[in-house]
Amino acid sequence: MAETSPIRYSFGGDEHLFAEVSDSMSLEAFFKGMAVTRAVERLALEGVLDVCLANASFQIRFDPDRIAPHALLDAVQSAEAQAVAERTLRTRIIEIPVLYNDPWTHETLMRFRDRHQDPSGTDLEYAARINGLADVNAFIAAHSGAPWFVSMVGFVAGLPFMFQMVERERQLQVPKYLRPRTDTPKLTLGHGGCFGCIYSVRGAGGYQMFGVTPAPIYDPAQQLAYLKAHMVFFRPGDIVQFKPIDREAYDRAVAEVDAGHFDLRIRPVEFSLDAFLADPIGYPKTLQEALA
Repeated sequence: MAETSPIRYSFGGDEHLFAEVSDSMSLEAFFKGMAVTRAVERLALEGVLDVCLANASFQIRFDPDRIAPHALLDAVQSAEAQAVAERTLRTRIIEIPVLYNDPWTHETLMRFRDRHQDPSGTDLEYAARINGLADVNAFIAAHSGAPWFVSMVGFVAGLPFMFQMVERERQLQVPKYLRPRTDTPKLTLGHGGCFGCIYSVRGAGGYQMFGVTPAPIYDPAQQLAYLKAHMVFFRPGDIVQFKPIDREAYDRAVAEVDAGHFDLRIRPVEFSLDAFLADPIGYPKTLQEALA
């Protein structure tokens, strides 16, 4: 593994073991955390209830009446010592349609301008300006121009955290609101720091708002075909390609969702960490070709 420093472990209350894989968030850290959590899952330890992978960490929820905390720690550290991070990942690339600069996030962001760094503009205008891009259209082109890697799912049910697969100097970075909003439309594309997300449900939030997707990503009723296997659609390791659409296409997609006929374009791909690190400009284009 390229990440050679040992993982730092700590206990959270009586039922959680927390593991810090790295101080920095990176694909290297993600792959190391994935290797260890998969090794732990293969152990099928009595008393382990959940194994949750995050960007550069993971957490294990356990029943202390069924497994002693330090027995769990010993087992996880043993798994860490033996785990070898694979440098390839069989995953899927998913095309997510997005209505950028939509009326619903626009109405919401205007209600909360007093909590924003730039009360005189919109979130998209602010994001374009601080990233040195000419205008909103240039920002949308940059945002949708390269795929995004899902490194964590959570915070609220089904919400994916993702970062764009470009060289570090091209990462879009926009700070969160100065104070969180009390409202965010369902299925809003958000952005905070270098991370993007999709708000799976309506609620509070602090990320900048760029648009909305018509595609449900969390549904306990599991009414759409791509949600039949699991009510939470995204999983760590997914690759997302945003596709800008206009209002007519958005309305048509919403009608298909309501009728239960909407589906997403999903294709299997094999992601190579080494290929991406060697060619962060060209390699993502080969992944995008799977959707052609």
